Amino acid sequence: MPKPNRRQLLTAGALGALAIPATAAGSRAAEGGQTAYGSNYPNNPVTTGAQSAAASKWSTLKGQKVGVITNPTGILADLRTIVDDMHESGTVDVVGVFGPEHGFRGTAQAGDSEGTHPDPRTGITVYDAYGANVAKMTSMFRTAGVETVVFDIQDVGARFYTYIWTMYTAMQAAVAVGARFVVLDRPNPIGGTARGPMMTTPWTSGVGAKEIVQAHGMTVGELARYFDGEFLAAEAGSRLAELSVVEVKGWRRDVPYAVTGLPWVMPSPNMPTPDTALVYPGTGMFEGTNLSEGRGTTRPFELVGAPFVDYKWAERLAGLGLPGVGFREAYFSPTFSKHTGKVCGGVQLHVTDPSAFDPMRAAVEMLVAAKALYPDFEWRYDSYDPGRPYWIDKLTGSQRLRTQISAGAPADEVVGAWRDELAAFDARRKQYLLYRGPAK
Repeated sequence: MPKPNRRQLLTAGALGALAIPATAAGSRAAEGGQTAYGSNYPNNPVTTGAQSAAASKWSTLKGQKVGVITNPTGILADLRTIVDDMHESGTVDVVGVFGPEHGFRGTAQAGDSEGTHPDPRTGITVYDAYGANVAKMTSMFRTAGVETVVFDIQDVGARFYTYIWTMYTAMQAAVAVGARFVVLDRPNPIGGTARGPMMTTPWTSGVGAKEIVQAHGMTVGELARYFDGEFLAAEAGSRLAELSVVEVKGWRRDVPYAVTGLPWVMPSPNMPTPDTALVYPGTGMFEGTNLSEGRGTTRPFELVGAPFVDYKWAERLAGLGLPGVGFREAYFSPTFSKHTGKVCGGVQLHVTDPSAFDPMRAAVEMLVAAKALYPDFEWRYDSYDPGRPYWIDKLTGSQRLRTQISAGAPADEVVGAWRDELAAFDARRKQYLLYRGPAK
């Protein structure tokens, strides 16, 4: 067979990325529980914490000076942001909005923020909370006069997604100023199963500030309860004066986001669909390699590859028969980030059954195979941090995964290495969980 030319590869890559059925785009309601994932899920209406709070005319916030931590995902059923609704209600005194990575209105790319500025729509001061330490966050709360902190951001369930660490920093600052902390909860789009390795203290950073596992399997409300009970008392000397979680109604821990009927708003520019969230706790690890994790394509984290990758990778992965996922040979040319403008060979992950799919196992198999097949495979090396130069170690919580794969360990050994620490975390978190699992 003749080798395809560059134009043919680009066309194949573009069509492969765009021809995926939009089963998880958020616009398809769960009619009778029927989606591309089948009909094994309940058809309960799902109501977010924000919607319940707004329905009560924000009664839980009346009489308080409120600081809101949110981004474009903090919306109501009419698709309006909670800040606009609070401001126009006349019943909530919003004294400041605190923008995380990508900003309050979502105008910034990965690793960036919108800065501190007056919001053009409401006139409320938006403070730049991305990367803020406890002292800076405390100072911002005091400047704004915050008495109650409200957190409403759609998380995606991975430890290295930074919004949960903005929440934790805000909780520490709330302790310092004596503020209430209110979480308007939303579903975890990848469900309630905890997976992956534990963060270890020497490797904490902005993509993993505390000791939780890589896919924590909790909502942000449950995480707030865990952070308060496990970390704040030990670090700050006291827990929050008051922690309230306005719970999601109608959600079950095994229900994928595509079945909830809720609209999907991109939590960040490279998280376009709930399908992206399903694979992200695993394929996000490719940020720690010289392979493209698909940034600069229409399917980030679902498309993974590099110029030196060929069909053999997809062939080997497809032959594993991993449950709940298929691997398609794919070619793409990123428009930014790694390998910009170059044709990358690789794979696209197609999740066929979220209940059977293990993103951590799939990604470990991908890493093991890539390391074995391609001499050009490398771990990303950050010269700015000579003491901890490998980004993969910060993403996975220790040197263990990198050293195992570099030494040629099989996937079973890599995954088995975190079994005990995962079981311990799973047992410890149970007292903080709010939502039930599937019916037995």
